[in-house]
Amino acid sequence: QLQLVESGGGLVQSGGSLRLSCTATSGFAFRDYGIGWFRQAPGKEREEVACISRSGGVTAYADSVKGRFTLSRDKAKNAVYLEMNNLKSEDTAVYYCARKTNREVLTVSSVTCNSVEYTYWGQGTQVTVSS
Repeated sequence: QLQLVESGGGLVQSGGSLRLSCTATSGFAFRDYGIGWFRQAPGKEREEVACISRSGGVTAYADSVKGRFTLSRDKAKNAVYLEMNNLKSEDTAVYYCARKTNREVLTVSSVTCNSVEYTYWGQGTQVTVSS
């Protein structure tokens, strides 16, 4: 059974940075799949943040984080990283990584971050940005 584990969350001041990590217990069930990051703030619905292709070469970002967040993946470590810079109070949320349901083809020109396309979810890591 694949398990995803998020880490790297914490408390940071506005304008600060954090790097979130998503690691998998099974490389076989991780490396051939697109990975996404989502977040949910108190009283709000879960929203997409960013997603990355199987190869790591194609990414997509929500408008709210474009230019501030960067997604990357390290296949050797079965990990995906979300680098978050210039954090704002509105970024405060629990952040989740998730794996797509279907294995991805080797080469894609774009990726989608629709949560209904993702099956395996981590437990989440809290990010709190103080103003």
